[in-house]
Amino acid sequence: MVFLNGKFIEKDKASISVMDRGFLFGDGVYEVIPVYNGKIFRLHQHLKRLQNSLDSVKINNPYNDKKWGEILNKLTKLHGNNPQSLYLQITRGVDVERKHSFNDLNPTVYIQSSSLKPKTKQELISGYNAISSEDIRWNRCDIKSTSLLANIMYSQKAKENNVEEVILHQNQQITEGATSNVFMLKNKTLFTHPIDNHILSGITRDLVIESASSCNISIKEVAFSIKDMLSADELWISSSTREIMPIVKVDNNLINNGNVGNTWECVYDNYQKLKNA
Repeated sequence: MVFLNGKFIEKDKASISVMDRGFLFGDGVYEVIPVYNGKIFRLHQHLKRLQNSLDSVKINNPYNDKKWGEILNKLTKLHGNNPQSLYLQITRGVDVERKHSFNDLNPTVYIQSSSLKPKTKQELISGYNAISSEDIRWNRCDIKSTSLLANIMYSQKAKENNVEEVILHQNQQITEGATSNVFMLKNKTLFTHPIDNHILSGITRDLVIESASSCNISIKEVAFSIKDMLSADELWISSSTREIMPIVKVDNNLINNGNVGNTWECVYDNYQKLKNA
């Protein structure tokens, strides 16, 4: 079952107009929200980020927070108590003709639930590989837009190179991953790019920082270079589906001699406590 424009219907019966601006232009925003033990995780924070994205692109929010909670909780219950990932998309809506400018339209709302299967600690402990690439995306990466062609091509590049992620950089400074935020541990200090228009500030990113604080790690939200990254003591990426994933090789350069460090383990364990609280 999925939710589409006020109705819960079977997924194969859900359809939208060919004049929907999300279909024609990628004119919309989205959120991905994890569900653990039947409970939607950090719903308030996700709805706040959703509102920020909607405001940035001038789409009216069709529901208040209470109504969103009712819809999302109902959809969650329809899919049982197993871990889930809720995908929520709002487009500007259906217009009468294809034109770049827009009028005041009724937004199209689509939500689906998928199984969420985070990797176990045992699966993560050996670490994963990544490659790096110039960040060619637009300068409003803070908007969680459905226009993701650049990210799609980066993810395909990762797939073709048999690595987990593409880590992006502008002017030799690391921004984020194609589908993740990036963290570097150096000299007992955790570095990550500051919140600005060059990155999407993930809810999981905030949780990593919160978990690192529980491990008494100093945190600096400042940009770091490719050179810094390659000499890091530890390197991690984070997202709602990956949680906190250690990276041990970038572009054939080993990080920490290819070993996952003890700091990651402490932060990972604290993250699990927050997730299961």
